[in-house]
Amino acid sequence: MEKFDERHIISLLADPKTQRKAFESVVRQYSEQLYWQIRRIVITHEDADDVMQNVFLKAWSNLGSFRNDSKISTWLYRIAVNESLGFLRKRKNISTISTDDGDCNIANELIADKFFDGDETQAMLQEAIAKLPDVQRCVFNMRYYDELKYSEISKILDTSEGALKASYHIAVKKISEYFKLHD
Repeated sequence: MEKFDERHIISLLADPKTQRKAFESVVRQYSEQLYWQIRRIVITHEDADDVMQNVFLKAWSNLGSFRNDSKISTWLYRIAVNESLGFLRKRKNISTISTDDGDCNIANELIADKFFDGDETQAMLQEAIAKLPDVQRCVFNMRYYDELKYSEISKILDTSEGALKASYHIAVKKISEYFKLHD
């Protein structure tokens, strides 16, 4: 795999002659990371694929607004989180099923999903995470799965590190309680 030099890619993205090829490199570099970030928020493979396409479309159409004051990954994560949360809001507005009824089936849906390779405990963890409020779920996923520092998450979610630490702590507590109830 080619070496990804962020500063070089940023300069190529700024030049209309090399923009498309540079963006293709960005897509190759970040697709898998973004897919899993999105998937942990929207849960299903099909929804994650749809949201990811929207993320890259939005990134491409907003290349001119990319400020060189953050990393490409931070910019893409921010777009991915916003698109994922927007997707969930739309789905909640359209859905006639209460969120409690929908969340109860997440473990079963995941186990039946041909793209899910986890066991029952991992499915239960995803179900517990899905019950979290959207922001807590995002913070938990970025910290636990992506192992991002609070400073990075702060840039992505545009909030203070203290608020993020509190959200993460509360999320962990709720997940622990969920497992105690389902023991």
